[in-house]
Amino acid sequence: MINFLSELMGNLKNWHRRTPVLFLLITSFQANAAELSVQVSGQAGNPLSNAVVYLETAGKSIGKSTTEANVDQKNKQFSPMVSAVQVGTSVNFPNRDSVRHHVYSFSPAKTFELKLYSGVPAKPVMFDKPGTVILGCNIHDNMLAYIHVVDTPYFAVTDINGIAKLTDLPTGQHVLKAWHYSTTKENFVLEQKATVKANDTISIKLETKN
Repeated sequence: MINFLSELMGNLKNWHRRTPVLFLLITSFQANAAELSVQVSGQAGNPLSNAVVYLETAGKSIGKSTTEANVDQKNKQFSPMVSAVQVGTSVNFPNRDSVRHHVYSFSPAKTFELKLYSGVPAKPVMFDKPGTVILGCNIHDNMLAYIHVVDTPYFAVTDINGIAKLTDLPTGQHVLKAWHYSTTKENFVLEQKATVKANDTISIKLETKN
C-alpha cells in the first residue's frame, strides 16, 4: 500500500511538470469544493427540522435542473412533508395508499391539479419558478406538504437536529438563505452574507410560531 501511494504521488508530480494546465484545474477544483454546515434553531433556541437552507452564488449563471424528485402519499400523508428542489425539477407524486388522492396547489410558484388517481400519474409536474408551493389533497383535508423551489443547486433540508449540510460549494462570499413553513411572517426567507471557506459551520435563528 505504501509503495502504491509513493508511486501515485510520483506520477502526480510528473503530471504537474508535463501538464501544468491539468494540474491547475485539479488543484483549483479541490480549493473550491467547500462544505458548509448550517445549524438552524427556532424561536426558543430549539433545533429546527424541515428548514430549507440554500446558498446563492454571485456572478455565475445557474442553469435549470433536469432531475426528478418524488413526493409520496402514504398512510394519507405526504412524504416528505418538506422538499427542496431546484428550478426545472420534475416531481412525481406516487400514491402508495389503497385509496385515491386528488393532489393540488394554488400557490403562485406553481398551480396544478392531479385529479383522483391511484398509482403513479403518467407525467411528473415540472416546477419552473422559485418560491414556496403548498400541497393539499381535495379528499383528505389533513394532508399538507411544502415544496420550496430554489434557483441554485446548493440546498438542503435540516434534519431532526436542525442541521443542513451544503457540499461542493464554491469558496468566497455568497448569500445564505433559510426558509421554514412555521415562521411568524408567512413565506419569510432569512438572508445573510456568508463567506464560504474549505469547511465551515454557521448558526442561524428563525422566528417561528412555536
